[in-house]
Amino acid sequence: MKNRIGCMILAVAALAASAWGQGGLLLPVPVEKALAARASNVTEVTLNKNMLDFAAKFMNGKNQNEAAARQLIAGLDGIYVREYEFDKEGQYSSDEIDKLRQAFETPEWTPIVHTREHKGTETTDVMMKQVNGETRGMFVLTAEPKELTIVLILGPIHMDQLGMLKGLGGLGSLSAVEKKAHAEAKTQLKGGKKGGDQ
Repeated sequence: MKNRIGCMILAVAALAASAWGQGGLLLPVPVEKALAARASNVTEVTLNKNMLDFAAKFMNGKNQNEAAARQLIAGLDGIYVREYEFDKEGQYSSDEIDKLRQAFETPEWTPIVHTREHKGTETTDVMMKQVNGETRGMFVLTAEPKELTIVLILGPIHMDQLGMLKGLGGLGSLSAVEKKAHAEAKTQLKGGKKGGDQ
């Protein structure tokens, strides 16, 4: 049953016109297309407000976890996930990563995590959108030598809530992103240094 619901959600997402980079979203489309062209495996999830509302209808309100996830996505405006897996290292450039970061260098977006590990080959960035003192969005970018994961969530959300979305079709990676980003944010808050540049 859960697999069928997940497939249905992904089918709806596939039928919708891609909102990534359009309609006020912030990621540079040429970078996304270039990464997708070189990747050996690409996962793209595009869920706008209408599709999230549709997905929420299939969540069981009696199940505690699903009820919590249902309440969470009801307040969101969109979830956009891109995962790129490459056959070998060096198939994306640091310039492309910088362009993705620069898209969020605006007054509304605040960087809360930036780490570099293993001589700069692995990086994690987390930025939060603040409106009138409230969190209204999250951007997470994790880059490893042969893998890139980009998550953009618009609407009220906190890092510790990402794992609640993993049951939604195609969003299984959010649990891992949550753990990594949360651990690194915790390290920074304690004033510790992990890897190189933070």
